[in-house]
Amino acid sequence: MAATKDPRPCSIADTLALVGEKYSLLVLREVCLGNGRFDQLVRNIGAPRDILAARLKRLVEAGILTKRLYSERPQRFEYRATPAGLELEPVLMTLKEWGDRHLRKDGDRPMVVEHICGNELVPVVTCSACGEAVRHEDLTAHPQAPGWTVSGPAAA
Repeated sequence: MAATKDPRPCSIADTLALVGEKYSLLVLREVCLGNGRFDQLVRNIGAPRDILAARLKRLVEAGILTKRLYSERPQRFEYRATPAGLELEPVLMTLKEWGDRHLRKDGDRPMVVEHICGNELVPVVTCSACGEAVRHEDLTAHPQAPGWTVSGPAAA
């Protein structure tokens, strides 16, 4: 089957178009850890400088990061997460937990994150209405985009 020129309207796809580029979520990881200077980002992410500069520019333009001058000579900047950027931190923690569980079979985790309560953070997605943990079998999708059903475009 050929790819359609008009794929399903989707907030996941829209979000990935912004933060799904290689290194973008790693930039956000580092900024959330307090490492917002360009040289720190290059060192900790391992991204080529030109690509990292492009990712930073895009994340600033999208309102996920802010850029603040911290040195006049030479001119140097520090990046910090905006409120919108900080809203992505639970997504990062959930990805980290998934990776620890499914990709680190030896139990050798590169980082542990502690919650303010003093315990290790183990993120769980819950329903804001009832507080129950989200499970696949409890979800029902209701497409809102005109002309779309769960299985794809509605018959013309």
